[in-house]
Amino acid sequence: MARDVLTLGQIRIHSGSVSQEQAMKEAADILEAAGAVTGAYFDAMQQREVAVSTYMGNELAIPHGTNEMKDAILDSALSFVRYDGGVDWGGEHVSFVVGIAGKGDEHLEILSQIALLFSEDDEVAKLKAAQTPEELYQLLATVNNA
Repeated sequence: MARDVLTLGQIRIHSGSVSQEQAMKEAADILEAAGAVTGAYFDAMQQREVAVSTYMGNELAIPHGTNEMKDAILDSALSFVRYDGGVDWGGEHVSFVVGIAGKGDEHLEILSQIALLFSEDDEVAKLKAAQTPEELYQLLATVNNA
């Protein structure tokens, strides 16, 4: 990938909680603002969620679009939002919502980097303890090496 899939501007921390739909909308809006997806991508995320939950465990959800909506993806990018109040994700508690858009097969490598990070409880604890988006960005920098 020629450019970073995650920039500081694509990382947010919220002290409260939101609904699952609001969290997915924010993820899609960040990706759209980054120039990675069209406005149709949020609908694709909702369709994916109806088909199969994007809850991954360890307080992580990775909403993404369906294969049928690949034309809504303009470039590979991530959005990363931490909700300290949590999100009810189909009955599961989620603190981290990572929106993903991958051009071609690039999303597979990006997903593997996120999965590695969230497979370690110590790393998740560091992500929860980070006070600023800048601190989160430093902890997440490996995704740009995918």
